[in-house]
Amino acid sequence: MQTEEVSLCEIFYQKNEISQVLQVSISQLTTYLSETTSELIGTPGRSRKSPFFQAQRLYFYFYDGRYQRTKDGVIDIYEKKGEPGKYEATLTICSVSANGSSSEIFYTGRVLYSDMLIRFSFVNQYNPLEEDLLYIFNPLELRDFTMGLLCGISSADLMPCAFKCVVTLKPQEHTENFRHQLLFTKKDLKRLEQLNMLLVDNKEN
Repeated sequence: MQTEEVSLCEIFYQKNEISQVLQVSISQLTTYLSETTSELIGTPGRSRKSPFFQAQRLYFYFYDGRYQRTKDGVIDIYEKKGEPGKYEATLTICSVSANGSSSEIFYTGRVLYSDMLIRFSFVNQYNPLEEDLLYIFNPLELRDFTMGLLCGISSADLMPCAFKCVVTLKPQEHTENFRHQLLFTKKDLKRLEQLNMLLVDNKEN
């Protein structure tokens, strides 16, 4: 079998073309994050917290009832250059279909830590007017998943929206059972009704 050698210049040219089509910077295609980035790190000020406070990479899932699809994403967290103790993050959201996952949107933002919550504020790198907030709860017991809330303005119809989501330390399989974890249960609905909260879509049958 014959093989062809590809020069670094050719690879860079191909990535430059891809970055123009996807409308992202070429650094987002050339920056490599190793598989071990989801491992826990002893960052000063975070080393005595839960695994979610120490993780450099988190996996993010929610069910979009408007399109009847599970969506997932990867959150990468890093310390802000020149400002120790302050953290930034990137979020890539994908759409899961019968043919697999396809990357949709790339966000950049900031991270704030507290004892009970971690708050991410993300801005769409292509549309700065679109900002999303993600709140995740710090589980008191040791486990590799936690629940959260994603809220913002929908880029599809420019309407406010909120989604129940699951954030994990490891990638999850998109099983039917896992999809049901992303839906609002009858217990959730009853509690929201008691608290006089607004709920849109994503009801469990």
